[in-house]
Amino acid sequence: MSLSERGIVSGIELSISCSDCVRRSTPDCEDCLVTFVVGDQPEELTLSSELASVAGLLSSQGMIPRLKFHRVATEG
Repeated sequence: MSLSERGIVSGIELSISCSDCVRRSTPDCEDCLVTFVVGDQPEELTLSSELASVAGLLSSQGMIPRLKFHRVATEG
């Protein structure tokens, strides 16, 4: 599934907060686009829509890890 199909990419930017991800500090986190770009202890990644499109293309071809972000469910 592409970044835009996940509903994460807006017309302006891609913004991921690792504190909102259920996969934080798991093996999936170690092989995620955010960790690849930011480093070993990621907190947040923000990309322009253009860079998010490039990242989506590269990850779809297996050239970089894919985004594995899944938002923590909120109660209420």
